[in-house]
Amino acid sequence: MAKKNFGKALKDFWYGKPHTAEEGGRRLGELYEDKTGLLKHREWRGVKDTFYYMYNIWGYNYVHMVTDILKYSNNPIDFFKGTWRYRWMGQTYLPVIHWFERGLQGMRGEALAASAWHYRAMVSASIHQICNFFNADTRLHGGKQNNAYKHSFYANETTCGTLFYPWMDAGYQYIPMEMIPYFVTCHVNSHTVLNYIDAVQSIGLPGDPCPMCQAESGLFVLDDVPDSAPLIITCNEACDASVSTHTLQDWFANKPLFALPIPMQFDDPLVKKYCMNEIEEMWKFIEEQTGTPFSWESMKKRLDRQNRLQRDEWEKWEIASKTNYYPINGVAQALFRIYSTQYGIQGDFWEEASEKVKKIMYKCVEKKINPFPQTRHRVIAWSCAPLYYSNWCTWAYNCWGLNTIINMDSLMFDMEIRTDSYENMLEDMATYHMWAPMRRMAVGGMHHIFELWDYMKRFNCDMVAMYDQLQCKGMQGVHGLFEDEFRKRNINAFWIPHALPDSRTVSRAEIRRQINDYMTTVMHEEPLDPSLLDFDDSMTW
Repeated sequence: MAKKNFGKALKDFWYGKPHTAEEGGRRLGELYEDKTGLLKHREWRGVKDTFYYMYNIWGYNYVHMVTDILKYSNNPIDFFKGTWRYRWMGQTYLPVIHWFERGLQGMRGEALAASAWHYRAMVSASIHQICNFFNADTRLHGGKQNNAYKHSFYANETTCGTLFYPWMDAGYQYIPMEMIPYFVTCHVNSHTVLNYIDAVQSIGLPGDPCPMCQAESGLFVLDDVPDSAPLIITCNEACDASVSTHTLQDWFANKPLFALPIPMQFDDPLVKKYCMNEIEEMWKFIEEQTGTPFSWESMKKRLDRQNRLQRDEWEKWEIASKTNYYPINGVAQALFRIYSTQYGIQGDFWEEASEKVKKIMYKCVEKKINPFPQTRHRVIAWSCAPLYYSNWCTWAYNCWGLNTIINMDSLMFDMEIRTDSYENMLEDMATYHMWAPMRRMAVGGMHHIFELWDYMKRFNCDMVAMYDQLQCKGMQGVHGLFEDEFRKRNINAFWIPHALPDSRTVSRAEIRRQINDYMTTVMHEEPLDPSLLDFDDSMTW
């Protein structure tokens, strides 16, 4: 018996403990500190993967979090001044590696390596944005409007960066106002955004509108947005609450502003023509404000790169839909996709990561490596995800073997933009603009939200994780319709209630409880790792 135990201990040391309880598994839930969700110690993944994580993920990213500042910042001192000045910055930069830990927990081998490259690209893109903020911020430069300020565009985070490609050869930068202070912050440190929601409610806004819109408004109420650009482009994404957000932003920012609407019923050809005209009006506005003309060469150059990146995604999706060799976990796939399509081609971070991931994926296909061997169900996640618990799918795989193959937001910009002529480019650009996050399916018309059935078939999924954003009036209106369709089509589906960025409405523990109840009472399955069923992470980032 002693010899057998020694042999198992040696094997666990070399390869890491097996996944399941039956095999004397790893019990990942026991690694957590109570309430904070911090790790007592990092998971031992076996010699190879532990050292890979230590050097190629943990160490590599800490080093590059510094070198990226040196690469993208005009003056690194501004970066540290901004860290002290802005609440979202100080509270987001420091927990970044813990964000990696949550999203990559339990991953081994090719899944660990490929998913980590998606995270690396997102960190690099975030530092690029932060440096653009601080390079131009008048508050960090004694009120001076420097050259970086004069060569920056502010836009709402859901106004895609693709629209600003014509000015990038001339040295202009697109800065999405809320993408770092709100969107990225929610994923890395979900506590920070709560302060902004409370701030806008303190001046009289009711608590029932979309909390995304509340948080974006609260940033301006607390004067926590850098003053980094002379003009602003806004849009009505994702719903009418955003129109109110931009009214408040207009009041507080007091800058030249162009409102670029996104039509909801975008299938109508006349609506597309209207959108094309609006985009051209926006381009004229930028020309008038900057004195710099539209550049077709600058636009085409970046669209060609963007189209290559889109083709890379289609190649990955082909592997994901038809094989078990896709090496990227659900959270890394979803965040990389929505972030890269919104921010656009402003550096080489997306393309570098995509090339790294493709090499790993080709290896999996060639050697028939299944990166997620404990998969019981192939899941498609539909509607808008809980930003404060985007890594729920990592937990769901570790606990129940639920492998999230694709997310709705990943499928928004499922197209290339033609560059053979200005007219074709503009027509496709209008479609791209109208297929914005949360717009194409979520509030773009009944038939689009029901594209779920086609994508389920395309990606060979047998289960649906249906997000239930409690303060989204549009999606609440179709809740019952989905219930009817799930029953009629005999589809296994569970609901994930949440309030987008606000973890106080539905806790992470409640989300896990809902999934646990479904898997035990409906699916009659046993957890792979029982230690993950119930733990208290109420104070975690």
